[in-house]
Amino acid sequence: MPPIFILLVLFLDQLSKFLATKKLILNKSLPILKGIFHLTLVHNRGAAFGILKDQIPLFIFISLFAVALAVFKLNKSRYKKFSIYNVSLSLILAGALGNLIDRLFLGYVVDFLDFRIWPVFNIADSAITIGAILLGWSILKVKSQK
Repeated sequence: MPPIFILLVLFLDQLSKFLATKKLILNKSLPILKGIFHLTLVHNRGAAFGILKDQIPLFIFISLFAVALAVFKLNKSRYKKFSIYNVSLSLILAGALGNLIDRLFLGYVVDFLDFRIWPVFNIADSAITIGAILLGWSILKVKSQK
């Protein structure tokens, strides 16, 4: 997977967080589709859904481990350059880097995408989630072909 893909996802994540921070008011909701989709600036000091609040050193360690593992697996990948496996690892890597940057420089993760039925999240969270789903699918697909 070309590094440009990882850099593009990371850039979009950081740009969107920058714009959200500049244009939105902390903890105030801006309805885009009222009751369905809002932009709500939140400083998440925890993990997913705000659990384990204020455990920044733990999250930094976990993020560094995830980044190192993804880089190792991408470098070691026996699959062709463009594969679901490599796309999934690239998404996880970009998302982990995006949230790691926030934690290192801000002490929290900037979240702003608010679908009202789910906790507020960001592009990095989406990349990690989509990457994890694709990774699981690619692993199951390979195992079923054996």
